[in-house]
Amino acid sequence: MINNVVLVGRLTKDPELTYTPQNQAVIAFTLAVNRNFKNGNGERQADFISIVLWRQAAENFANWATKGALIGITGRIQTRNYEDGGGRRVYVTEVIADSFQMLESRAAREGGNKVQQAPNQPDFSRDNGVPPSELSDDNLPF
Repeated sequence: MINNVVLVGRLTKDPELTYTPQNQAVIAFTLAVNRNFKNGNGERQADFISIVLWRQAAENFANWATKGALIGITGRIQTRNYEDGGGRRVYVTEVIADSFQMLESRAAREGGNKVQQAPNQPDFSRDNGVPPSELSDDNLPF
């Protein structure tokens, strides 16, 4: 059987790290993932997906991720159910994350998506990342 999930979205609020009674770190958070199409009004909609991250990955996530961060998640879908205080059965579907990736720097997010460049490093942004010295007619695919 295959149960793989890969998501890219933005964190909806700052994460809150908690610990189980067995001292296992856990974070439950929501990732806003844009849909690939627009609605009838021309607006892009998003799905808000519940994610759970455990142990060292949860602690790392709490240290690095903040509201609005662009995050990549890999994991699996899991369902569970429980009985609420009113005796009703509640079903929950969530993604149990195996790993995460920060997909933009904090400086880029806070600075209006302007990528911060290390000092004394050449800026190749106009050339799609290729240094001018490496461009020649022989290297072009057309």
